[in-house]
Amino acid sequence: MQTGRKEIINSHVVVIGSGASGLGAALTAAEGGLKVILLEKRLRVGGTSNFAEGMFAVESDMQREKYISYTRDQAFKNIMDYSHWRANPRLVRAFVDKSASTIAWLQRQGVEFVEVTNNMPEGFRTWHVLKGPTRARGSALTKILLARAKEKGVTLWLATEAKKIIKKDNRISGVIAEKEGKTWQINAKTVIIASGGYANNKEWVKKYTGLDLGVHVFPIGNVGKMGDGIRMAWEAGAAEEGMGVLHLFRIGPMGRGVQMLGHPECATLQPDLWVDQRGERFCDESIAFNDTFEGNAHSRLREGYSYTIFDEAAKQYMVEYGIEKGAAYKNLPGTRLINFDKELKVALEKGNPDVFVADSIEGLARKIKVDPDVLKATVDEYNRFCEKGHDDLFAKDPKYLRPLKRPNFYAMRAHAIMLGTLGGIKINHRTEVLDKEEKVIPGLYAIGIDASGLYGDCYNFMYSSGATLGFAVNSGRMAGGNALSYITGANIA
Repeated sequence: MQTGRKEIINSHVVVIGSGASGLGAALTAAEGGLKVILLEKRLRVGGTSNFAEGMFAVESDMQREKYISYTRDQAFKNIMDYSHWRANPRLVRAFVDKSASTIAWLQRQGVEFVEVTNNMPEGFRTWHVLKGPTRARGSALTKILLARAKEKGVTLWLATEAKKIIKKDNRISGVIAEKEGKTWQINAKTVIIASGGYANNKEWVKKYTGLDLGVHVFPIGNVGKMGDGIRMAWEAGAAEEGMGVLHLFRIGPMGRGVQMLGHPECATLQPDLWVDQRGERFCDESIAFNDTFEGNAHSRLREGYSYTIFDEAAKQYMVEYGIEKGAAYKNLPGTRLINFDKELKVALEKGNPDVFVADSIEGLARKIKVDPDVLKATVDEYNRFCEKGHDDLFAKDPKYLRPLKRPNFYAMRAHAIMLGTLGGIKINHRTEVLDKEEKVIPGLYAIGIDASGLYGDCYNFMYSSGATLGFAVNSGRMAGGNALSYITGANIA
């Protein structure tokens, strides 16, 4: 049907965004017999979910097979305590309780997992690692979910931008979208927001965090994430919650001859000596094993970067015995950096501004534009701590205290990166969007990282490894199922 310049189409459900959360919601609703239209403003599906490596679950069959005894009750309590009870307890409980069945549901769809493990020392084995291509394991999951969704009749509209959520009599009645130069009115009783946050929105990141994109933090794997879904939800009366929470961590050199997750980057991530722009230590470097901690510490630095400093002996140790901290599932602890010298040479030849080598600490200081006296004093103090076996400044674990005495000396510049924003729309434990009086907006749902309530003020690696992808798929299933309940028996023209 066409009215003037606006074309009209009817559906039961409109899902905005085709990442793991949106795909999970669309498939779940379609499995229940609903007509679903899935909108994606880019030319391909998946978004940042394509680059995920694994997802959280507790009491899954895979965990039971390995005698992993971590329980739902333990996970719930630990997640809540980590957030200082700033997370939404009923939402956390719903997520934790559904997580095992979601792994089984994905396996029935054809998704494969290769291992259940953890990605930091002392962490719990909640991370279910996906089988898929290196650096893009999540793409295997999104590909399968898309295929299953299409089999169930989901209609995918690529290159389609949702512009506005329509309300009638305080209930959701559809979406205004733009596709192929035309404006469409999609009538639907339920709308599920899964647009993937606002990681590319410089104004919002600055407003809510004080950080400048491209200076203090770099959004990795995010393209066009401007907070469209969050804005539309607010315009529809949704309450704001969780703005300013980022999924941060610290990475090594970028660009000009440096491979992503290559050996220079792996070396940068190790708990050696870290210094700020003045050449002074700024943290206990063993927080390297908790990406959130290192990301938070790094985000405090005024100029947005730091340096990992190590000597020839430390480099040789990494070559012969391997790294202490892993760099994604590709480079697990113990990976030997046998290509470090080769990759470093390429980076230096290409003029990479993040890698430096010198035959003295003073020479290294001049190359990284740090006062030589300051860096020399920092190294001398650090070496004294190493010799006595105690870090008097930051109480670093003695096993990571390695002195810097043997030329050459290396400096790898590190940056804080963001995998995504974590929140914006207030929801309840059924993923229903709440207004400013905490009343449900009938027919409106928010999922994945558009939704708030799973985190306090930062991402939780310790107790819920894989939570971002885990919550994406689980919240998608919740929203799809609850939308089905909401409109069961609804007639559609």
